[in-house]
Amino acid sequence: MSERENLEIIHDVYAAFGRGDVPGVLALLTDDVRWTTPGPPDVIPYAGVRTGHDEVAEYFQAFGTSAETTSFDPQRFFADGDMVVVVGHYTLKVVKTGAVIDNDWVHSFTLTDGRISAFEGYEDSAAVVAAFTAAPQHS
Repeated sequence: MSERENLEIIHDVYAAFGRGDVPGVLALLTDDVRWTTPGPPDVIPYAGVRTGHDEVAEYFQAFGTSAETTSFDPQRFFADGDMVVVVGHYTLKVVKTGAVIDNDWVHSFTLTDGRISAFEGYEDSAAVVAAFTAAPQHS
């Protein structure tokens, strides 16, 4: 696939994510995809390494039940061969604690035959841990 085609696939995956279309995201992944999110899984429910569609679906389930996304903004897209890197920013509210995370991030995707075979997320995971372990805030 060309770099342009790879960029289009990544734009499609973000569009599906933005619609809450997990089956649409999974359709863009290889069967043996490796999905890596930083942080300790015993603190951040969606952190860790997942392999395959079922485990990635579990990632989205864990993410959706533990954090409310108030903004998610992929800002810059870079392609180099079979890799696409995206730089962006998000704001999340942790359901359990009410703490807000305002974080920059980098996502790295590897593509194989037009589908995503690997994802790695990079962010300030210490800020995420702090939000997940904060004393609950009362409104």
